Amino acid sequence: MKIILTHEVSGLGTAGDVVDVKDGYARNYLVPRGFAIRWTKGGEKDVAQIRRARKIHEIATIEQANEVKARLEGVKVRLAVRSGDAGRLFGSVTQADVASAIKAAGGPDVDKRRVELGAPIKTLGAHQVSVRLHADVVAKLGVEVIAA
Repeated sequence: MKIILTHEVSGLGTAGDVVDVKDGYARNYLVPRGFAIRWTKGGEKDVAQIRRARKIHEIATIEQANEVKARLEGVKVRLAVRSGDAGRLFGSVTQADVASAIKAAGGPDVDKRRVELGAPIKTLGAHQVSVRLHADVVAKLGVEVIAA
């Protein structure tokens, strides 16, 4: 089935790309979650609009990505969350939490979809987080989760 991606999907493409995927994957996962729309002739007009919106938010060159990476890696990110006695969190730290903590710490504005958590963060302490700035540039960031 041909679909038009509306968001970046890891391993598949970025917003505005027209890709061919299996029917079940599109029908049961991508379309219901809003990651894609079905391809139609009229949908081609939407592709241009999606690509324009993507260019506004996208880091265009590797040099820009390396500058943002240097700024990110210089920021100390501390995230205060509620936790129990043993250091386990009530819930977990999300990508949106990390993105807002980066902004609050004085770092650059990062889209939450670019933040990659290796595993769910459910304990207090120091954790490593990756931020994919460009196809070839990934910033490694230390996040310290503390009790609120």
